[in-house]
Amino acid sequence: MVNPTEIAAAQECIARGGVVAIPTDTLYGLAADATNADALQRVYEIKGRPANMPLPVLVSGWEQVAIVSAVDGHDGELARALADRFWPGPLTMVLPAAAGLPSRLTGGLDTIAVRMPNHDVPLALSAATGRPITGTSANRSGAPDITDPEVLRRTLGTMVDGIITSGTQPLGTASTIVAISGSNVTLLRAGALDFSTVRHAIGME
Repeated sequence: MVNPTEIAAAQECIARGGVVAIPTDTLYGLAADATNADALQRVYEIKGRPANMPLPVLVSGWEQVAIVSAVDGHDGELARALADRFWPGPLTMVLPAAAGLPSRLTGGLDTIAVRMPNHDVPLALSAATGRPITGTSANRSGAPDITDPEVLRRTLGTMVDGIITSGTQPLGTASTIVAISGSNVTLLRAGALDFSTVRHAIGME
């Protein structure tokens, strides 16, 4: 259950450029304003993340995809079809990035990874913020993913500006990542959603 007071405090923190650790349906994540370069830099520092690794983003609806992605044409039709079928849920889509995004978000690439999670906290937070938030896992780069709130507090409690642990605990399996290009969908990372299910949904098998 979402705590409105927690969401309001986290939204205010993010609006000031802060970073908040939050639960998602898959793992605990680090939430920051995906359009704020300084906030993104803090996410990299908290994680010890290599500079060339892009950050995935979480959205609360398809309308927010347009803020970070330039997806159109057949790419857009295919991405929308997958979103209608699997969002909210554990499917991350790598799409063409919108112009002008901070390089810290894209890692210098021309693509962006986007997902709508099936969890009330990130959905409420993204909606309250009015834009996509980062959704990278809340752990040090190379360290195990975190699904236990106490481990989260011990590991990152002094490094982030806030922690939300209310709501459903993450299931512990990362999202499935696919790349959309023309009429093709390519598996980039196996995860909670079976890729054959994705392929079947769009008539690829």
